[in-house]
Amino acid sequence: MDLRASHHYPSRRSAVLADNMVSTSQPLAAQAGLSMLAQGGNAADAAIATAITLTLVEPTGNGIGSDAYCILWDGKELHGLNASGRSPAAWTPERFAGMSQMPEFGWNSVTVPGAVSAWAAVHERFGKLPFEKLFEPAIRYAETGFPVSPKIASLWARGAGLHGARPGFGETFLRNGVPKAGDRFTQPDAAETYRLIAETKGRAFYEGALAEKIAAAAAENGAVLTLEDLAAHKADWCGTISKAFDDATLHEIPPNGQGIAALIGLGILSNTGIRDLDADDPRALHLQIEAMKLALADADAYVSDLDYMTDVTVEDLLDDGYLAARAKLIDPDKATPTQAGAPKNGGTVYLTAADASGMMVSFIQSNYAGFGSGVAVPGTGIHMQNRGFGFTTEAGHPNTVGPNKRPFQTIIPGFLMGKEAPLMSFGVMGGPMQAQGHVQMTLRTQLWGQDPQMAVDAPRWRVTQGMGVACETTFPADTLDWLSAAGHALELEEPDSAFGFGGAQLIHRLEEGGYAGGSDPRKDGCALGF
Repeated sequence: MDLRASHHYPSRRSAVLADNMVSTSQPLAAQAGLSMLAQGGNAADAAIATAITLTLVEPTGNGIGSDAYCILWDGKELHGLNASGRSPAAWTPERFAGMSQMPEFGWNSVTVPGAVSAWAAVHERFGKLPFEKLFEPAIRYAETGFPVSPKIASLWARGAGLHGARPGFGETFLRNGVPKAGDRFTQPDAAETYRLIAETKGRAFYEGALAEKIAAAAAENGAVLTLEDLAAHKADWCGTISKAFDDATLHEIPPNGQGIAALIGLGILSNTGIRDLDADDPRALHLQIEAMKLALADADAYVSDLDYMTDVTVEDLLDDGYLAARAKLIDPDKATPTQAGAPKNGGTVYLTAADASGMMVSFIQSNYAGFGSGVAVPGTGIHMQNRGFGFTTEAGHPNTVGPNKRPFQTIIPGFLMGKEAPLMSFGVMGGPMQAQGHVQMTLRTQLWGQDPQMAVDAPRWRVTQGMGVACETTFPADTLDWLSAAGHALELEEPDSAFGFGGAQLIHRLEEGGYAGGSDPRKDGCALGF
């Protein structure tokens, strides 16, 4: 990583350098986390406080009713947490029979939310400050209000048009109309919810007063999410899965998330000539695009709740021989159609925090689509994710909807390890962009030596469907011409037109101590440190 390299991408921000750091997509949330570090807390405390505050100040991407995952380096070893929720016990395939896809919005898209359990689990194992203290910034902003930031305001307006009539949404988010950038928004109901969660270490959300309100709202609207479903939830310390690219090893959470797609893509690329190309060479972009087409096809075909991946396993998908064979399908000069291989014969927020002791945290929580299901629990400030939409209704697929089962999820925290020490905690929020973004950030920082802010500022692409590739308009015209001539069906989008290119947050460890942080100009956030 070269911090002295000339910065030639549009934002021209510099990487933030400090011994203690938080980077996320909303400044008030970043400050909340940093304040915990200033009060003697560690990176785990900072990450939890940031995550809690984000549920209030960025409700367009996450909420108290979200899911979450975490990868944490404690100074000696790496830990992975899967706090995504499972489906209600009554979600049998027969319940959704005749549907071509799962419901995308409303109460019938809601699985058990896991974010609260993530806060409690990370704090219980690694926290330093009292759990209640981590809620103080969110409670203060909920009671006294906060000014809505610009990009979140535009997403709020979009969500209001889509969800305004859904149960609980208007009274929770539109009490005084759609807030504009700079308008002050208060949510006193959420303040009381935060207090209950803090006082009970999260139990009230799954067993107590809050759980009763969630179950009652579900029943009132014809859903089958019950008190028993909520009480049965648990977050799992699941470790990580990984794949090396030269001296760097990318770690991801095991399925049900799509992190394995990033590992498959990186493993395929290690068998190509990408090392001989520059970061912005269109041939390098072409190789990455083709590798991710193959990786995403495999993820779509085989990834589900880990307990249901019995025919094709994680080990099968990450087998070196299989990935080398997949790499041979890539034509270095031409785009080609792809499909899943045969490895066996036969709306999101991301944050990262690091402290002077060496602890680094990669944490992600999400509603899924914008405001998620679009439903909220009256009188609580809780709005619910729509992760049930991640299931398929296709019979026989490992990700077919079923009871007490985790759906395929897009949200993934990333973590890069060197041979003996951590390199970078990072993530790129944004649906199917995330695994593709992990590959782009890994290569830009590790292969091409770009600093975190430069890597974040660089133009991005994402595979869509078939031969389709969405590219930011900030790519040079000759790069786009080459990709088009190679057969890619390009779709040009402004970097922040639909937030389809995600929001990246990176903290990279410096060899002589401290960190370099980068924050995505496509979002409202920042990297902060001291």
